[in-house]
Order: sequence, then C-alpha cells, then structure tokens
Amino acid sequence: MSRIAHLINGELVAGNGGSADVYNPSTGQVIHQVPLAGRDTIQAAIDSAKAAFPAWRNTPAAKRAQVMFRFKQLLEQNEGRIAQLISEEHGKTLEDAAGELKRGIENVEYACSAPEILKGEYSRNVGPNIDAWSDFQPLGVVAGITPFNFPAMVPLWMYPLAIVCGNCFILKPSERDPSSTLLIAQLLHEAGLPNGVLNVVHGDKGAVDALIEAPEVKALSFVGSTPIAEYIYSEATRRGKRVQALGGAKNHAVLMPDADLDNAVSALMGAAYGSCGERCMAISVAVCVGDQVADALVAKLVPQIKALKIGAGTSCGLDMGPLVSGQARDRVSGYIEDGVAAGAQLVVDGRGLSVAGHEEGFFLGGCLFDRVTPQMRIYKEEIFGPVLCVVRVNSLEAAMQLINDHEYGNGTCIFTRDGEAARLFCDEIEVGMVGVNVPLPVPVAYHSFGGWKRSLFGDLHAYGPDGVRFYTRRKAITQRWPQRASHEASQFAFPSL
Repeated sequence: MSRIAHLINGELVAGNGGSADVYNPSTGQVIHQVPLAGRDTIQAAIDSAKAAFPAWRNTPAAKRAQVMFRFKQLLEQNEGRIAQLISEEHGKTLEDAAGELKRGIENVEYACSAPEILKGEYSRNVGPNIDAWSDFQPLGVVAGITPFNFPAMVPLWMYPLAIVCGNCFILKPSERDPSSTLLIAQLLHEAGLPNGVLNVVHGDKGAVDALIEAPEVKALSFVGSTPIAEYIYSEATRRGKRVQALGGAKNHAVLMPDADLDNAVSALMGAAYGSCGERCMAISVAVCVGDQVADALVAKLVPQIKALKIGAGTSCGLDMGPLVSGQARDRVSGYIEDGVAAGAQLVVDGRGLSVAGHEEGFFLGGCLFDRVTPQMRIYKEEIFGPVLCVVRVNSLEAAMQLINDHEYGNGTCIFTRDGEAARLFCDEIEVGMVGVNVPLPVPVAYHSFGGWKRSLFGDLHAYGPDGVRFYTRRKAITQRWPQRASHEASQFAFPSL
C-alpha cells in the first residue's frame, strides 16, 4: 500500500503525523494512505510560499502566463492518467472524470490571458498635470480548501488564477481522493513553476484551522458544505482575511407545461444521476407545473432510471459509479428511509444494489421520489446522492416562490418554450446561476461561479473576473509633475478640479 506525500517547496514530503485511509469506492478496499499535516507541516508550506513570493510577484505577467500555457499542454497529454486516478479514488466514471478535467483546463486557459486580465486603468489629465491609474497587485500567500467530488476541477478553479495574478498558493485538497490533485500540481512544476509558488498539504480540520489562524495567509478559498463554509468564513474574516466560501445547494428544475419533455428528461437524467449525484450543481428537485406534467415526467423517468448502467467507475460505457464512501452511501440511504417515513412516494428504490465482482463497493442505484412537499427533510436538505425529488405546483409563480423560499440559492433551471416565462424566471429567481433549457448552468471560465443566500459566504464568486478581483487588490495612484517655472500657493480647502 502506497503512502501519498505532501508537496512543499517543489519536493515530496512524507509527513510525520497521523494518516487517513484512501479507498477505492468500487471495491471498498483501502488502496493508499495519506498523511494528515500538523501545524509544523502547514507552517513549512507557508514559509516556502512566503519565501517564493517576492520573486514571483515581480515576474512579468507574460512569463507567468507562459508557465500556464505549458501546464495546459501537460494536462491534456496526461488526461487518461488523471482520469484513471480520479475514478479509482472518487468512483465517478472515466468519462465523467475526463469531463471534469476539461472544465478545469478551461480555467487554466483563462489564466493564460494574464497580461490582459491584469491590465490596470489609466486616466491622463484628471487635473492640471495630474495623471491617475489603478494597479492590481497580488495579496501574497493565499490558500484553498477543496472537496472530494471534483479533485481536479475545483483546485483548478483556484490556484492557476491566484498564481498567475502573482500570489503563492497553499492547497489543502480532500484527503479522500488526493492522488490526482497531487499529480496535477507536479505537472505544474514540470511546466516551469518555481518552487514554493504552489504547495500541497493534506489534512483534516486541524490543517484547516492552521491555515485560518496563520497570519501569513491573506485569503482563503473554499468549496464544500454550508456548515463548514460558514465556519471558515466567520473564523477567517474575524482574523482579517479575505474569504470566498462556497457552500451547499438544493438545485431545482422547473418544468413548464410547454416544455420539450423528452429533452428535459434526458437533461434531468444526467443532471440528477451523473457522478452519482455528488455535485453541488446536481439537480435534486424537479418542480412540475401541473399534475399532467408531473405524471408524464415520472412515467418517462422510471424506465430510464431502472436502466442506468452502474458499475466500477474505471470500467467504460457506464452511467454511474459508486458513492465516494460507505459512510456517504449509508447517509443517502438514511435520507431515503426518512422520505418514505415522511409520506413521499418512493417510485424507484436504488438501495440494495450489488455489482457483480464488486460486492463490497459503495454502490447505490438511482432513486426517484414523487409527491414530495417542502416540509420534508428530503426536500429541505442537500442529500448529495442519486436521489431526485418531484414536487407538484400549480403555477410558475408558485414554483418560483418555492425556490426563492429555500435557504440555498446555488443553481436552478427552467424547461420551457415560452420566452416570456423564461425571462420572468431569470429576472425574479433568487439564485446565483440560472439555466434556460440547460440543466447544469455551470459558467464557463471567463464568467464566474457562485450562488446566493447560504450557498456562498463572501462577496466575490469563484474564478473568472471575480476570481481576478479576489486574488488581487486595487491600488489607486495619482501622480503630478508640476512645471518647473511655476510656483503654487498652499491650498487648505479639500482638493477638487
């Protein structure tokens, strides 16, 4: 059994503290051990980043971008190897893992435009012989804490942009599936990144607290559950740090009576059951406007859910792999039991699924609930599994009120042919990311990702233009060169034009 290492100052470091097991979810077997960093290890990473910062911040943006261009090439060349590692430790299918990596590479491509995105603003002659401009300067040492469900993509939301803006980065990935994250960081060093600019440390809550408490860490990015997002936000901002903490979700899809139902069903199948529902943008609630829509939707979904091809993620041609852990599978099963007890109609029950040759894997089949009400726990809470709930309402206004009343506001979508309904939905819905006939409205890299309400703590969204603003701070400079022959009297009134 291999032991995964930290990456500090460009070197693999074994670590001398405790460790955690890394499982293959398809077999249920332990395949690696990962060290859990103590405060000494975290401090070593911080010291490395701090030492590298002065030279890196003064490296021209074009040269930083050149590293990213080479990094992009290496990621593409190693796609199969990375996807294999993701699938082995997370459980998602190889195709899904490759898709995750491609979306991460989009952010590397955006970072390649560093000379453009870091251009300041200049105004000449704002006053007599006075010029003014804005400069966007790096923060220093920044850190990111990323979740298990996207071990490649979410880190690539963070550190390529932070680094190309001139910062040095400390990444604490999930300890459940760290191998692909570590490999990708090593590829960035192979692309020419100087030692110390990116450090990877594995750990649990102790490592997170060490990053929060370290005065050298100026900003923290986080993606995960809402309770942890809120904890990190409150503790880090109390210490004066800049924070973007993305939390949980309960994403609704509204189906109007005029929707193209066949295409909507295809979209919902992928959005609800792709990656076994372990996505913060997964659609977990289908809000049907009218019983006729709901009845037709359920009738079309049932055979497709029962026909899902489920197996070991590393096999080809599958729709779904296992959940990430036995604990995750049991947690989702508990929600299913709770939904039945609350009176929801369990139309498709995926519990008890056994995959031949992988009987110890953490498998759960697709599940479908009908006649779910807003009072039920399966509606209110994020299940994070292959469970779709159908809620019935009588109007678009009722559907929108349902969504707007929910504590989460991450993503949503509407299926309709009616432009007026779509525009009303986009204008009035209180959600950060909205799709029209698009089930997973994940913004492309040159826009920004983030929800509203308790799905985001902080003022700036992830990656894109908001990411540039998060990882830089504006400096406004006003400069005057008076003419040599002139002499002006002192002015005691507040200056104005």
